[in-house]
Amino acid sequence: MHVTTDARQADAVARDVRRLQGRWRQTYHEADGVAEPGEDYGSGLQTQFIGDRFVVTGADGRVVLEGTFTLDPTRMPKAIDWTDSVGADAGKTLAAIYTLQDDRLVFCAADAGDPRPTEMKTRPGRTLRVHQRVAPTVSTSIETCTDAQ
Repeated sequence: MHVTTDARQADAVARDVRRLQGRWRQTYHEADGVAEPGEDYGSGLQTQFIGDRFVVTGADGRVVLEGTFTLDPTRMPKAIDWTDSVGADAGKTLAAIYTLQDDRLVFCAADAGDPRPTEMKTRPGRTLRVHQRVAPTVSTSIETCTDAQ
């Protein structure tokens, strides 16, 4: 059986999209070369992935970012594009790279319109975020990303 490059890429995309599904808690943030610079959206951020969509909520449950993503895990480094539909970058696509290992997601994104980063390192115009899995997704719709009280 001969498997085409397109089929291998589609399989790799499907595999990483599946692995992203669920809720993730941000554990580290670096922007413009500064570690933990303070967060425009507050602390306690969580991201939930459902299909090709993402929703970021603050500790108070308020949606601070929302949008879609596409990825290409066959590139080195792996590539992900975030397209925000809510927030300051609504309608813009941010080119990024990512690693996804077990329950840890790390990505480094460029500002909208800037070239995709080539390493997990920030400088002016780059943001790095580290996430830890909170829970896998079992539903098919976006839910509030706060823990039940």
